[in-house]
Amino acid sequence: MGATHEVTNQPPPLTGYDVFGADAALVEAFDRYGYAGDRVELEALGRLAGSAEAQQWAVEADRNSPVLRTHDRYGNRVDEVDFHPSWHRLMHTAVEHGLHAAPWATPGPGAHASRAAKFLVWSQLEAAHLCPVSMTYAAIPALRTDPAVGAVWEERLHGAYEPGLRPPAEKEGCLAGMAMTEKQGGSDVRANTTRAEPDGSAGWHRLTGHKWFCSAPMNDVFLVLAQAPGGLSCFVLPRVLDDGTRNALRLQRLKDKLGNRANASAEVEFDGALAQRLGPEGRGVATIIEMVAATRLDCVLGSAALVRRSVAEATWHAAHRSSFGARLADSELMRAVLADLALESEAATALGLRLAASVDRADDPHERALRRIGLPLAKYWVCKRTPAAVVEALECLGGNGYVEESEMPRLYREAPLNSIWEGAGNVQALDLLRVLAREPDAIAAWRAEVEAAKGQDRRLDDALASVTSVLVGGDVAGGDATGAAGQARVLAGRMAVLLQASLLVRYAPPAVADAFCASRLDARHGVYGALPAGLDTAAIVRRATPEAP
Repeated sequence: MGATHEVTNQPPPLTGYDVFGADAALVEAFDRYGYAGDRVELEALGRLAGSAEAQQWAVEADRNSPVLRTHDRYGNRVDEVDFHPSWHRLMHTAVEHGLHAAPWATPGPGAHASRAAKFLVWSQLEAAHLCPVSMTYAAIPALRTDPAVGAVWEERLHGAYEPGLRPPAEKEGCLAGMAMTEKQGGSDVRANTTRAEPDGSAGWHRLTGHKWFCSAPMNDVFLVLAQAPGGLSCFVLPRVLDDGTRNALRLQRLKDKLGNRANASAEVEFDGALAQRLGPEGRGVATIIEMVAATRLDCVLGSAALVRRSVAEATWHAAHRSSFGARLADSELMRAVLADLALESEAATALGLRLAASVDRADDPHERALRRIGLPLAKYWVCKRTPAAVVEALECLGGNGYVEESEMPRLYREAPLNSIWEGAGNVQALDLLRVLAREPDAIAAWRAEVEAAKGQDRRLDDALASVTSVLVGGDVAGGDATGAAGQARVLAGRMAVLLQASLLVRYAPPAVADAFCASRLDARHGVYGALPAGLDTAAIVRRATPEAP
């Protein structure tokens, strides 16, 4: 065999770097909101996330999807999911660094913001394993709504990572999941049909029915919605009972997902499974809403992480690749694309960390109100923008970016998920309309946050005045969501961008703030569903819809 050709003009691997330290926007946001004592740990996590070893864990976990075993060799029902060892390495690291529960276990100034920074760093490595971590983090505020039931489980969720199905009291630590949606209802959880029949004292019930999506089915406990005699209620359902008996939760199959492949998502059946009611009967949505809010924050952080990782890959490639006799990074066209992507990343990071800081300041009415309105805005806009940003970054690598070895296809497959998870775009836009119609304190908090930058950029001031006129003079102000529903996405996008612009004007370098305000304040372009009002959309849809045979 002859000698191969010499390989030149190929970028070196992006390994051996500090994922945290290389991200100026994240470092600055952490310095504003986080706990300074966590910085050394965060830097260590950043170096691990950028190491070749950890990057290999991510590849192996993604390419060796979990495997469902419904029965053992003797025919006994076991309902277990087997994961690649690299999955467990990723999980161990996430839990070791407190991404699952640390701010709840050791609260203090900046605790949730610090955890958000860690989550954003570690998500850049491999996003799928952060599902069970996020579920656990989010379960704790829901458990706290009913201390009599939740206290025991919260203590268990503060522990170490110990996989496997064993009595929860015997484990070093447990993880939580969630099972809300059903085949016939999806986001409309009030259409759920799973039954909860009282069984003994202390709120215990027997659940019979199904869940179309069960997050992280190998976790130790799940928050579940079911129809009790008094209406839709929330329940705490252990995977293994205290006596070692496996609860009657049957794994029917694992979802064959577009991305997020290292994580197991399951269809499950409850066959008289034991569960304890959490919160008042008939108040299931109100009880679990804190869990939903916390997972929505993680969706924003996870999307910000995907954009940041994509920008890092694209800028690294452009800095080390030449074309037509010049570095790609020196090309005016390429530089315009990279700068635009960097703006998207910086704005997403700034908004995600700001909302995490509002959790730290939950005793402040302004912060509570800002979190209430800021989460649907950020969840809608940041998650909706992510797929386009990731594919643009992929294109910066040319054909190399379309090849699996580049890792860009994995990021792209992951990119749509956070927009779908915990309520897709329309759910967030409609949630915004509810806030605008019913919660004037939230509107005031949003306006105060944006106005903190008033007078520093005329374009921002003009955009704020335009949106404010809609809020105080349109159908929303009168409580009539019907007239505003068709434009809810436009309004959500504009309000989210104004929050981002205010943060960048106040805290980012002038070049960043100026470019963002020059390019983003209209917020009509870049997502679907933002057509002008007054169009015959029904006719267009009819023309495009196949007819039944």
